[in-house]
Amino acid sequence: MQSTFESDAARFTQTFQTIRDEVGKFIVGQQEVIENVLIAVCCGGHVLLEGVPGLGKTAMVTTLAKALDLKFGRIQFTPDLLPSDVVGTQVLSERDGRRELVFQHGPVFCNILLADEINRATPKTQSALLETMQEKRVTVAGVSHPLDQPFFVLATQNPIENDGTYPLPEAQLDRFFFKLQVELPDHAEFAEILNRTGGNHTPVIQPVAHGGDILHMGRTLREIPVAKEVQDHLIRIVRNTHPENDKAPDKVRKFVRHGASPRAAQAMLAAGRVRALLDGRFHVAREDVDAVAAAALCHRLILSFEGEADGIKPADLVRSAIRSAY
Repeated sequence: MQSTFESDAARFTQTFQTIRDEVGKFIVGQQEVIENVLIAVCCGGHVLLEGVPGLGKTAMVTTLAKALDLKFGRIQFTPDLLPSDVVGTQVLSERDGRRELVFQHGPVFCNILLADEINRATPKTQSALLETMQEKRVTVAGVSHPLDQPFFVLATQNPIENDGTYPLPEAQLDRFFFKLQVELPDHAEFAEILNRTGGNHTPVIQPVAHGGDILHMGRTLREIPVAKEVQDHLIRIVRNTHPENDKAPDKVRKFVRHGASPRAAQAMLAAGRVRALLDGRFHVAREDVDAVAAAALCHRLILSFEGEADGIKPADLVRSAIRSAY
């Protein structure tokens, strides 16, 4: 007879694969990106998708929202967007002959929020998302308004255009579970995109999971044990991204100004548990940690002047940190 945990693990894998397959009905290729987005969602984390326009970042998020029976919200970030346009504001309302201030919910009150071109908003507006991403609540006029659970921010940004954009501050980047690069499709994928979008029949995405499933998946993950040697390996990787650490590789010492935070270690641990379950294992291996390190660490590394000038890629630094952790 299956134990309760084994049953939950089987349900986790089945639900994950069902969502992934449903999203794949419309999105061509990008399997690794889709899988990593789903990993973050299962862990209750937020994702930053980076890529040039037209690669399907927004379509990926909206397709995921259709596959999950959750309330979807979208904000198109622009330089004139105000914080109240994100979280909501108090409005004067008349009720029973009396005037009173009533809180009007902003688009952030949803389960899946698409923050489109997030780097086009001013820092003041970007900061309006900080509390919602970390605390899962909104505070206006001293009153806290909790958000419905689950809640995820899936943000997009264009890496090649600088005019009219505001780079995300380090504190906000650190709140993203993963930062994922959306790459150009290959020839065969290009052809399939044209076939799916240029004909008379567009794939219909059906809701295959709901909020309760996602929350249950998150609880299942926390039951997976992590051996001390694997956890120590994870900690060594994160600490090796700090140039002041004695064991840090030479590349990190030379090209990194600030390394990754403990929040990065939490993300790697949670994501490693997902990869273990998807591989049919009830324990986390070092390979699981190594596989998610780049997505969890790259956006949390702050390069030095030399690193910026030399065009150093954070992924190369992460690979060096992994090698030095063995």
